[in-house]
Amino acid sequence: MKAIYIWQQKDWPDFTWEDSKISYKLGKVRGLQGKLVGKMSMLGFDRKNNAMLDTLTAEITKSSEIEGEILNSDQVRSSIARHLGIEIEGLPVADRYVDGVVQLMIDATQNYMQPLTEERLFNWHAALFPTGRSGVYKITVADWRKGVELMQVVSGVMGKEKIHYQPPDSDNVTCQMKLFLDWANGDQKIDPVLKAAIAHLWLVSIHPFDDGNGRIARTITDLFLARADEMPHRFYSMSAEIRKRRKSYYEILEKSQKGSLDITDWLEWFLDCLEDALNDAEKSIGTVLQKAAFWEKHRLVPMNERQIKMVNLLWDGFEGKLTSSKWGKITKCSADTALRDIQDLIAKGVLRKTDEGGRSTSYELDLSYSPQNMR
Repeated sequence: MKAIYIWQQKDWPDFTWEDSKISYKLGKVRGLQGKLVGKMSMLGFDRKNNAMLDTLTAEITKSSEIEGEILNSDQVRSSIARHLGIEIEGLPVADRYVDGVVQLMIDATQNYMQPLTEERLFNWHAALFPTGRSGVYKITVADWRKGVELMQVVSGVMGKEKIHYQPPDSDNVTCQMKLFLDWANGDQKIDPVLKAAIAHLWLVSIHPFDDGNGRIARTITDLFLARADEMPHRFYSMSAEIRKRRKSYYEILEKSQKGSLDITDWLEWFLDCLEDALNDAEKSIGTVLQKAAFWEKHRLVPMNERQIKMVNLLWDGFEGKLTSSKWGKITKCSADTALRDIQDLIAKGVLRKTDEGGRSTSYELDLSYSPQNMR
């Protein structure tokens, strides 16, 4: 029988790839990881914790969004903080389901050097489906999928479904997962970043569970990326980047699962995605450092409540141009008071006029300093 899917290839699961095509991308990603870790070392304890909270919250919520499930981000953040012992106030208590999803990610990233075992995967799966159901359908939980019916990944309305992929039969899953886990826990001298990519494709190709395969594959990806970083702290979100590329993510998976054992295209896609995730994280951390340097520079500058509010608003993403009229509306003060506030901050080196012309004068933060000058 002609092989249609990757697992039907004669040499499955002996994946191959062209080193010449991925070596540069891998080197670039590894360089960015090192640069990011270096920037993180410049952050204080509280800022580092906040950065990690932001990243894990994004990782968990975006991984669920990829599957069309929306989690309450405040509940996710609250649960992460509680499990990591980070004090945070004003957030709602997470429900049982959200707390279970968070525990899954915490276990994967905090215990990243622990072996990946059948029991551990079953525990993760149970956390995703605490009621034993996926929507209204009863599923096998904390065990490999069962039954004689074909498992198929389909889309479209009933009667006009398109089959995207068909994984191995249920009675073959136990054997397939033993091969996968032996490899995952083995020492093949493969860079852990590549191992993260291979594990992701391999796991979703086996499709060992009734549901939740994508989320568990992305969790395993985070485990191997934590090994690549050699630390449990997560400061970039692969799932957030995959969410942006959701269409191409499913396209490259389908192409790879219907292709040969040469997975170069998948590895290139994965590395490009990871590079963008790292660049986004570097920008975010750069902003955190810049903000810290800004307040360090101006720590002795007296400001009233209106000025502090507006400066923080400019840091947190003020939409459009800041004018004196907008200042007055937001702080509920007169036009004259708004202008005095602004001119006072210009004199103190906190604000400056923008270079743009136009009918209304606008203002921006004066960032004429560098985070490296922080003491």
